[in-house]
Amino acid sequence: MQKEIHQIKLEQAEGEYAICRLSPNAVIPTWADDTGFVTISRSEFELSIVCLAKRVPENIQKEDGWTCLRFVGPFAFGATGIVLSVVRPLSEGGLGVFVVSTFDGDHLLLKTGDMSKAARLLGQAGHMLTLGGGADSSSQPR
Repeated sequence: MQKEIHQIKLEQAEGEYAICRLSPNAVIPTWADDTGFVTISRSEFELSIVCLAKRVPENIQKEDGWTCLRFVGPFAFGATGIVLSVVRPLSEGGLGVFVVSTFDGDHLLLKTGDMSKAARLLGQAGHMLTLGGGADSSSQPR
């Protein structure tokens, strides 16, 4: 079985993101939904919200200091190995990630302090990272 190698373009969203945890029966707060990437997930254990950190009130349980990267597609809905091709070099390089998939695509959050190392690892793996405005960063394939 031959392994397919994906070269993915990732686009960095503007702003710093936070990952928040509320009680499982909490009402979805109005501060959660506005500009930028937003995802809201509920399980029997929690209500989880990812959004721009500047919107999150101080009294909310959160981990901030995240940068959001969008996988630039399109990708077929059933395509395999897309996320793995990006996560593997980051994980092997010792970086933790937070991945969210939506109907149309995938988003990867990395600690902002890890972005320099992440750009290097992604570039070495053949991926390309661009800033939100389309300007290329230093992670061009080498």
